[in-house]
Amino acid sequence: MPLSNHNYQATLFPEKTTNHVINVAQVPMRSPFRYPGGKTWLVPSIRNWLHSRSQKPKHFIEPFCGGAIVGLTVAFERLAENVILVELDEDVAAVWKTILGEDAEWLALRILNFNVTLEKVQDELRKETNSIKEAAFQTILKNRTYHGGILAPGSGLIKYGENGKGISSRWYPETLASRIREIKRIRDRICFIEGDGIEVIDRFSNEAHAAFFIDPPYTAAGKRAGRRLYKHHELDHELLFRKVSLVKGDVIFTYDNTPEIIDLAAKYGFVSKAIAMKNTHHTKQFELIIGRNLEWLV
Repeated sequence: MPLSNHNYQATLFPEKTTNHVINVAQVPMRSPFRYPGGKTWLVPSIRNWLHSRSQKPKHFIEPFCGGAIVGLTVAFERLAENVILVELDEDVAAVWKTILGEDAEWLALRILNFNVTLEKVQDELRKETNSIKEAAFQTILKNRTYHGGILAPGSGLIKYGENGKGISSRWYPETLASRIREIKRIRDRICFIEGDGIEVIDRFSNEAHAAFFIDPPYTAAGKRAGRRLYKHHELDHELLFRKVSLVKGDVIFTYDNTPEIIDLAAKYGFVSKAIAMKNTHHTKQFELIIGRNLEWLV
């Protein structure tokens, strides 16, 4: 749904910005996904945020988890007592349910034993899936062989890939299997919920010792990226801000750096800061960090 009209004056940039570009090479790669809008660049800031708190969060909640690099980092580094990942997309959910369930090793072996060729990928993706683990494998296969890892309807297979390697250019079976096995090793620290992120925010709104990391699909202010990148891209952004303004725990958002979002954040009592990052084309750009207090953000 579009943002509601209100009387706050939109600004082109938040009052604070930081030009320091995060070096993502310093961040361990934990997720099996190549994910549009992934937040590897934000991990050092998440660490600062959680270390700045007087108490480790009881729950670290990621209501729109996607590739879940932030939640996985929190779990691996024990920055919270437990991590709750939430995802509405049934295909992405199948991956997390498989890795965090009893079929993680099956998925790792399936990936290791699959020889990626155009014909084999096409044959595999034509098959109907009869189990969650089979849906998980197909999702990983799509994510690694589709343009940009995009899983939304309309996406298609890579033609040329990196260095002319074609469809196999993003298929790293040993790496993927290792990541899946590492996540399996710490799965007792992670709870996965397939469902609506806003409903889960409501469920934990009275938890004073919870911390929420909110990275919704970027469809605010008429942005089309979310429609192209995500199957479930429709979101009432004003409802999200209103719900989050009521939670008793700590919270940060990441959003597109737009006047509408800066304005909406201010309306609900949040402060914004633009942080520099590099996109997939290595172009420097700014994204918004939004929270009740951003003094920890350097």
